[in-house]
Amino acid sequence: MKILICSDGMPAAENATRLGAAFAGPLKAEVVLLGVAETAEDEVPLQQALEKHADSLRAQNISPRIEICNGDPVLKIAAETAKTKYDLVVVGARKTGATGLHWRSEKMYELIKAVAPPVLVAMGEWAQLKRFLVCTGGKEFIEAAVQLTGTLANAVGASVTLLHVMAEPPAIYADLVRLEEDVDQLLGSKSELAINLSAQKADLEKINVPAEVRIRHGIVTDQVFAEARDRSYDLIVTGSSQARGMLRHYIMGDLTRTILNHASCPVLVARAGAAQGPRGLWRSIRRAFAKSPAT
Repeated sequence: MKILICSDGMPAAENATRLGAAFAGPLKAEVVLLGVAETAEDEVPLQQALEKHADSLRAQNISPRIEICNGDPVLKIAAETAKTKYDLVVVGARKTGATGLHWRSEKMYELIKAVAPPVLVAMGEWAQLKRFLVCTGGKEFIEAAVQLTGTLANAVGASVTLLHVMAEPPAIYADLVRLEEDVDQLLGSKSELAINLSAQKADLEKINVPAEVRIRHGIVTDQVFAEARDRSYDLIVTGSSQARGMLRHYIMGDLTRTILNHASCPVLVARAGAAQGPRGLWRSIRRAFAKSPAT
């Protein structure tokens, strides 16, 4: 694995280095520390900050390569990730407000939309990385995000919760809510949602990552944060999808932006793949035949 840790020399970058190291060490990842100086006056303090970050990584048996450049941070980081393939980009995020669309540095949101690799945003406080929450829509195109989460969870010995939020039906259908929140019964059904969630759970368990499925009803953002409060997760995983058209950039939906604004723990913004169609009946039939004994 190859990890790019980005720094502007500010305190938030120290969090990014610490978080990146938590995964880079167990994964034996190749690490590049990239510093971008926006002005000539920033170069010397940035170099000093990067050396300090590098020393902290070396103390954990991680040998980073330091790169420094000048210019706009978003453009320079995007150019670096276009030139070299990285599996993960790690950035820090400081809170800049509590109103409007962007509660943190606008450059962070721009970066998430501009670069191809998944972006791990270091923010909030975390004493350990043992419980990960994946916001899954229950669709097949989220599988790349689940696989990356599994790789990271396996590296640090974390468990993963796959959370799916359904719309709240009228009160007269309270029995339906209870039925849908019976996870075992839901996963035993033949619905596309059940097949996809079961497969995601199985994929995690194949690499020895403890996994569970949680179902909630209501407004998605409300339920994600209610789940996060109730069970104290150390990392939240959300998604972004690639925009259609000639110019490559990623769309950050309302859910992802709200999580980035409000989260009090690190957030992984994963990349959703193209929808390949439901697992559905034909995939189930193929699996059934694959498990059947030869006659």
